[in-house]
Amino acid sequence: MYDLDGKVAIITGSGRPKGLGEAMATRLAQEGCKVIIHDIGKIKGEIAPAHGVGTKDDLQKVVASIREGGGEAVGYAADMLIESEVEGLINFAVETYGRLDILINNAGIGYLFGPLIEMTQEQWDGVLGVNLRGCFFGIKHAAKQMIKQGRGGRVVSIASQAAKSGFGNTAAYTSSKHGLVGLTRVAAIELAEHNITVNAICPNHVTTGLGAWQNDFMSKAQGKTEEEYLSDMRGRIPIGRVGLVDDIAKACAFLCSDQADYITAEALNVSGGEEYH
Repeated sequence: MYDLDGKVAIITGSGRPKGLGEAMATRLAQEGCKVIIHDIGKIKGEIAPAHGVGTKDDLQKVVASIREGGGEAVGYAADMLIESEVEGLINFAVETYGRLDILINNAGIGYLFGPLIEMTQEQWDGVLGVNLRGCFFGIKHAAKQMIKQGRGGRVVSIASQAAKSGFGNTAAYTSSKHGLVGLTRVAAIELAEHNITVNAICPNHVTTGLGAWQNDFMSKAQGKTEEEYLSDMRGRIPIGRVGLVDDIAKACAFLCSDQADYITAEALNVSGGEEYH
């Protein structure tokens, strides 16, 4: 366990029950953080479909679950594509708890997949907008607040194995995650003097609700049954299983702790050995 008692953390895209964001928020709350559960809060066409976002009801279910476990949590809905709403999220954390110590950039689009030659501009812009521009907005405004406080801080962005390797049918997603590693490195360099560390986590596949959608899409795209697709995946992973949300939550808690105060600008693989460069 890491001592994060009294720290205030925003976890974007954490409003879907049983999702990766909820797992990280729950772990940080267990470590003593006061957590702000964020999601877009509503279905918004192809860019924010039912299988990809947390509604306001979903968001409150996550808040309730953390509170039932003894943690402190509040919810906030904002669109990561709109800078003023992201700034409002940062301000809400400060107005509610008096400070901001940790930002987890978890909100992202991992479902607009398909052949590159069939991808529309709207799809491309939506993925790059949420996965990269939204993270830029978050880092920008969180860093301003952390610098103002003068106590340092932690930024952890959830990238992907696709930040380091290419996968068919994921042109926009893979591009956005590669870009997120670049943003992480630049932000780490610029913010180091303020004792703000900036890192990324690169998970391989995790079967959340969104992960289940990805399994279905990718298996069909490759002409396989879902079990064949997952069996092939497990065969590529030295540890022999796909990732769990807790695997990522544990890495997140470590990077947010004092144990990681000399680690910055890194893109940490959490992939059971599947991605090792």
